[in-house]
Amino acid sequence: MSTKVAVVTGANKGIGFGIVKLLLLRYDGVVYLTSRDETRGKEAVTKLEALGLFPLYHQLDIADRDSILRFRDHIEKTHGGIDILINNAGVSAGLEVDSTYEEAKYVIDINYFSILTIKELLFPLLRDDARVLNISSDCGHLSNVKNKYWVQRLSQKDLKVEDVNEFVNWYLDSKKNGTFNREDIADGGTVASYRVAKVALSAVTIIHQKELKGTNISVNSMHPGLVRTGMTGEVGFYSIDDAAKVPVDLVLDAPETLRGAYVWYDGKVLDWYDYNADYYFKTVTLFE
Repeated sequence: MSTKVAVVTGANKGIGFGIVKLLLLRYDGVVYLTSRDETRGKEAVTKLEALGLFPLYHQLDIADRDSILRFRDHIEKTHGGIDILINNAGVSAGLEVDSTYEEAKYVIDINYFSILTIKELLFPLLRDDARVLNISSDCGHLSNVKNKYWVQRLSQKDLKVEDVNEFVNWYLDSKKNGTFNREDIADGGTVASYRVAKVALSAVTIIHQKELKGTNISVNSMHPGLVRTGMTGEVGFYSIDDAAKVPVDLVLDAPETLRGAYVWYDGKVLDWYDYNADYYFKTVTLFE
């Protein structure tokens, strides 16, 4: 019987590190800690080894196709497949509403378009009963979008990747052309690039699950809560260890029927399509 394999992207710090730590305590298989920066990744491994926990390490830059290919080839040759894939790697955008096109594209490339490459290159390695979890955000709920056209289009039950890509490119074009309207995005357009990327990520999670119909593979997304990490400026109501619990529960203990879901930090499954809901991210929460 082959060894079970769990992979966590962007795991040298923050929530990813916490997830690796908890998986090492609970999972009956090997756990890969991956990171863009090899030095920082190996430093994270050393920290876990000091606790008597022993992850495997491999460099993985989700924005670099060649890096994903190298990782894919390593996993295929060494293990033959993946049982758990947690797409955690990402970048924040600060609170700036007047970001440049280049800054917006950077945020969206890493938080959204990289997932399409991972789907293309790593999903073929997913074993039967594999579980994929995309770490989204409260910025990823559809209520973050206020533009009526895009609310309606993204609400389609037959939504396709092409629709999501057009939404993302509509936003990027508005940044390039100087036509971005802050009223199109919740909370006066704060962290617009991050919201657009995470809405797209949550939407494509649903699409990817539909594309896997007929398999036993589950793909879900979740908002991990406001966690005290470098990305949030150490502001939040969750520690890294606390924030790791629900993600790990979702990949280890969730029922097989949980598929294509958008899950809140407390484990509650929300209706992602409910654009009138009050689930969008509010910057005021950072200062309360």
